[in-house]
Amino acid sequence: MSLHRGNTEPAVQTRPQAKAPVPPSNEETTLAQSATRSGTPRTAPGFSVVELVVSICVMLILTAIAIPSLMRSLRVYQLNDAAARLSDMLKFTRFEAVRRNTRLDFLAQATASGWVLGIDSTTSYGTIDPNKPQQVIGGFAALVAAGNGTPPPTAISAALGGATLTTLSGSNASVTFDARGAIRTAVNGTVSTSIYVFYIGSVVDPDPGYRAVVLLPSGNTQIWTAPAAGPWQKVS
Repeated sequence: MSLHRGNTEPAVQTRPQAKAPVPPSNEETTLAQSATRSGTPRTAPGFSVVELVVSICVMLILTAIAIPSLMRSLRVYQLNDAAARLSDMLKFTRFEAVRRNTRLDFLAQATASGWVLGIDSTTSYGTIDPNKPQQVIGGFAALVAAGNGTPPPTAISAALGGATLTTLSGSNASVTFDARGAIRTAVNGTVSTSIYVFYIGSVVDPDPGYRAVVLLPSGNTQIWTAPAAGPWQKVS
């Protein structure tokens, strides 16, 4: 008996198919191209020493140009503030005289720290009452006498009908308000017809100009301003 081999063919072994290469991403491609083009490593962004020195020099030049303008603005502000303080103290004294229905004196006295403005004490005449509000004008601004660099008050006098101005600044001064708020003379207490003026400026630097606080016989106040060479202009 013969054995017959089946008509079967040996199994064919199949090899695994190779995967197609994955192309690099855009970022990897860009980095590779950049590395190829540049043979030196990249450095972090920043400033060089020369750029830093140039920037500092420019800043110093701009600062030197701006400082004079800033200082002048500060001086102008100090003069305006001093004039406002003086005007406010005159108004307060007048208000107190009317409110209390009595005569009150406004005082301006020179001290080592500047000019002190206040109301006369009710117990010691000629002394500022420490229990009442006070104002101090000191530093750059001061109460200066007429003619001490101040422009001629021609424009002020003309605006007030050609009246003669009596200067109270430059030395200790006092103004008496009656119960109606009008100005009284210090000699006999009659109603004053004089127009008083306080000049405010600097004795060392006239460039920022001057201020003038004008006190009318009615007790009302005006503030005037003028450059070093004039003329005067009313601001309030």
